[in-house]
Amino acid sequence: MIKSELNTKASDKNLEAIRHFSEQYAKRSETYFCAEPSVTAIVIEGLAKHKDELGAPLCPCRHYEDKEAEVAAAFWNCPCVPMRERKECHCMLFLMAGNEFAGGKQEIHMETIKQVRDTMG
Repeated sequence: MIKSELNTKASDKNLEAIRHFSEQYAKRSETYFCAEPSVTAIVIEGLAKHKDELGAPLCPCRHYEDKEAEVAAAFWNCPCVPMRERKECHCMLFLMAGNEFAGGKQEIHMETIKQVRDTMG
């Protein structure tokens, strides 16, 4: 990966769409965001970047040989199959209430996401 790819930010449109989706999905699935808001912000940013680049919110926490093929297979598109079937989120975006890393929140503000993103450059 070249450095310019690392510094590319997700579009505000997809960042807001993924933030909204994540909040709604957490409520529907009775899961919670990580107690550390930066984890949630980084994952949402990664999902939004993949939505920009690939047209789908491919899990940003995995390595792929062929991202386009993975998007087409849909297994790792958020919410991924392990999350939908077993409520297992590798990214720690959606955590069960009893998980030691789960916070009590199902919402995150855009300002928080952008602040974390801006510190990552």
